[in-house]
Amino acid sequence: MRKIRALLGVTIAGACALAVLPGVALAAPTAPYTVVTVDVGDAPGRPVKNSGVFDASNSTITVRPLSAGSLTWSLHDMPGGSWLQIGTGAPTGQTWTVGQTYQTARFADATRAQLDIGSDGIGCTSSSGTMTVSEAGYDPEAKVLTSFAASYAFNCGGTGTMIGDLRWNSGVEYAAVVSTPAPVHFGRLEVESPTQTRTVTYRSAGTLPVTLTSATLAGAQPGSFGIVVDDCSGRTLPPGESCTVTVSATATRAGEVAANLVVTDDSAYGKRVVPLRFTAFDGVVGTYYPVGPSRLMDTRSGLGTAKAKIGPDRKVDLQVTGRGGVPSSGVGSVVLNVTVVNPTSASFLTAYPAGEARPTASSINFPAKWLGSNNVTVKIGSGGKVSIYNRAGYTDVVVDVVGWYAGTNVVATSHGMGGQYHPFVPTRLIDTRQGGGALPGGWSITGWVNFNEPLRSRVRAFVLNITAVSPKASGFLTAWQGGPEVPVSSTVNYTAGKVVPNLAVVQSAPCYYDFCGDAWGAPSYEVYTSATSHIVVDLVGVIDDGTVADGLRFTPRSPVRIADSRINQGISGALPPNGIREVTAPSSVVTDATQVLAMNVTAVAPTNNTVITVWPAGFGAPKPSASNLNPAAGQTVSNAVMGIIGPQDSFNVHNHAGSTHLVADVVGRFHRYSGTASTTVAGVTLQQVVGSGSGPAVRR
Repeated sequence: MRKIRALLGVTIAGACALAVLPGVALAAPTAPYTVVTVDVGDAPGRPVKNSGVFDASNSTITVRPLSAGSLTWSLHDMPGGSWLQIGTGAPTGQTWTVGQTYQTARFADATRAQLDIGSDGIGCTSSSGTMTVSEAGYDPEAKVLTSFAASYAFNCGGTGTMIGDLRWNSGVEYAAVVSTPAPVHFGRLEVESPTQTRTVTYRSAGTLPVTLTSATLAGAQPGSFGIVVDDCSGRTLPPGESCTVTVSATATRAGEVAANLVVTDDSAYGKRVVPLRFTAFDGVVGTYYPVGPSRLMDTRSGLGTAKAKIGPDRKVDLQVTGRGGVPSSGVGSVVLNVTVVNPTSASFLTAYPAGEARPTASSINFPAKWLGSNNVTVKIGSGGKVSIYNRAGYTDVVVDVVGWYAGTNVVATSHGMGGQYHPFVPTRLIDTRQGGGALPGGWSITGWVNFNEPLRSRVRAFVLNITAVSPKASGFLTAWQGGPEVPVSSTVNYTAGKVVPNLAVVQSAPCYYDFCGDAWGAPSYEVYTSATSHIVVDLVGVIDDGTVADGLRFTPRSPVRIADSRINQGISGALPPNGIREVTAPSSVVTDATQVLAMNVTAVAPTNNTVITVWPAGFGAPKPSASNLNPAAGQTVSNAVMGIIGPQDSFNVHNHAGSTHLVADVVGRFHRYSGTASTTVAGVTLQQVVGSGSGPAVRR
């Protein structure tokens, strides 16, 4: 433990840091030498803060010989106004023997020599180390030293080793290498932030040349650092010359991170140690924040825009940030449910960042007089807006926001840690066709899902594929976390007799109803229908609280088309009945860390009613029973897909019946966050459902 104490009978006081030498090379000193060299190594501040070579050129040095070969060394007026006190002495009852290496302690005893060092008010209550003596001249009458030379290694209370040389009235030359800075502190680094670099300079400041042999990393966590450029290994530095080693730091897990840069040399102590340090913290970039569905735009009423249909080749710039639970700053992208109402002709909408060029991509495709919706993830553009473009005809558009992804850490202060995505083996949760009958119009049903801990208590939202099957009339489904009031928003919009799916990110709430049974407290959701309809709910993933192992974070991008079978892009020709095609994402869209693609997948004019299913390629996994699209013959329909990709960055697409063209647009990618990764091995982790169920239908 470090304590402020009296050292060598003098009260140690002061608060100035021991400054490093200026960058200007020193002229080689001449004999006789009175000098103290300090290399703090892996012990900065214990008790000396910084390395240096101190002699009459930059300090006032007073050495006082005492009896039996003891010396007191006082260094004042050092760079930065610092001071240094040293006590040395041979073992009790002995004189120094040249060429001998002594074990040292704070006070000399019968077997150990004295080596005691203090600086700027900091001393050591206990110490250990060694001294190798190379000169010890004595006055035979006074029995005191007249000259002295030694190299030392000093350990203050087991906290690290400081090395150097001592010379007083000595003709023994010395090697000295000053490393600057030492230690190297990279400061606070966000986990997964770009790699940072720092350069360490090694300067020969003694009377002898020094040969540096190799640079390596050692210590507690050397894997978090790297040697980028090594200009020192194999170099011999004459006095006054220098070389550099550039090191890097990469934050992969929150906490204090430490290692040492070790440069070996031909000096008495054989190496130079520079501590490397940084503090890593978890940021929130790429995490998800669910909100209760909130309406941002409705062209029928003039909410959020003019009260008018969007015309052909026209766009609306919609203000998103600062509305509907979305913060005014720090947002990277938003998750919207976009609904098309009564278009005058077949067309498509494209949602993209405001201020950017409109991409060749679509967010929702529709025929004339259609009613339908699609889940759309959009990167935030200039002014916190997104643009919504209509290709042809006139159409009303309704936009509801269901959540947002953090783009910067500014939101952490007000909103805390967001959630990370966990993909699941697609699991059917509710299918009213299998029992209980269609859900009556104006009624809702509550579903719950049980998971193993720790996921069970940390789910904040579900990622569901919700399908309305053969509704009796036109209407809509609304999915939300449940409660007494149904939100004024829609999740799936349908017309009579159709099969209409939509991907939905639905905020969850604990299930505290009697029907939850053993799943009391498990996360739950509720689905309402405005018209009588069968309902199918498939689980494809969940959003956690940001702490569960192997969660995925999101990086948005402007939409980009990676497949269009109509022009043989990514897929060669239309998919035949019972046909499977493999789509490989281009390198411009994925990184080595990408595990899931956020996509909009569109079936174009199938010849029969069909089912489209997407799943990862290259894992040998069978086609899942759950579907992503259920287009009718001749219909062009889109749906959002969280597409897991295989080891070759590809996914499979299966067409059930007839033939159909297929289009895939990517709006972002997910990667496993290293801050919560369970291993260093890449690979998507698919979760499993322990149990699920639903309660009785409730009239609303």
